[in-house]
Amino acid sequence: MDEEHNAPVRIIIKKKRGHGGGHHGGAWKVAYADFVTAMMALFIVLWIVGQSAAVKQAISAYFKDPGVFTSTKGGLLSDAQKTAALPPPPVPFEAGGAAAEMEKLKAEAATIEKAISGTPEFKKFVDKIHLTVTEEGLRIDLVEASEGLFFDIGKAQCKPETVKLLKVIAGHLAMLQNPVVIEGYTDARPYVASGYSNWDLSTDRANSARNIMENGGLRKNQIVQVRGFADRKLRVPDKPMDFSNRRVSILVPPEKPATPAKAEVKTSPPPNPAAPASGNKGK
Repeated sequence: MDEEHNAPVRIIIKKKRGHGGGHHGGAWKVAYADFVTAMMALFIVLWIVGQSAAVKQAISAYFKDPGVFTSTKGGLLSDAQKTAALPPPPVPFEAGGAAAEMEKLKAEAATIEKAISGTPEFKKFVDKIHLTVTEEGLRIDLVEASEGLFFDIGKAQCKPETVKLLKVIAGHLAMLQNPVVIEGYTDARPYVASGYSNWDLSTDRANSARNIMENGGLRKNQIVQVRGFADRKLRVPDKPMDFSNRRVSILVPPEKPATPAKAEVKTSPPPNPAAPASGNKGK
């Protein structure tokens, strides 16, 4: 019995291995979270840098006193300033905007040019028809040649091919809501006939084109002006006698957006002090 009590005690130590972190542990998760937080902070800074001064002021005011946006007591911004600090709403795209109108006119110019170049009968006109789109609108210039391409020299009557050409152009412009202006120009060579001048010739040629285009499909009242400039606006100023100064221009100004009607404010007339009050009637 004594030997059993005196025998040494045997201690067994068991080690348990955890499996929570895997082979590399969980340190990568902390590093990844720090990386995502840093990226989010970077994007916020970049967004703030691109904002207006009013927005930056509002953000600064919020971090100095967050209660400024919930209560005006002790705040830095008034209600009006809060509204001004907010970013402006996006401007909606308007079909009648200036940029869209220019693109529309450019597309129309390309369509007309394709229609003219694709017609064999108009082959001789191709180099003498200039289509340009500027701030004033789409301009179609019919520039004369030395022998008189669109009109006989010194006359206002269009040639048969010119009549067909103007009707083709009118058919395309009739599909637009834009107004049309027709202009006539001459060179500086004085008109030989007595009592008739370059003013008369330029105006008569423009009016002749107007008559053809109105009969060729333009809407009623689509032509708003017919102008004759004689030799006052030369195409080649340093060569006033050059035949290319003789031309007829068809101008299509940009369509103006409709102006919203103003609300009518009705006001009641002031009371007539001379009229007796209803409560004193008969007294």
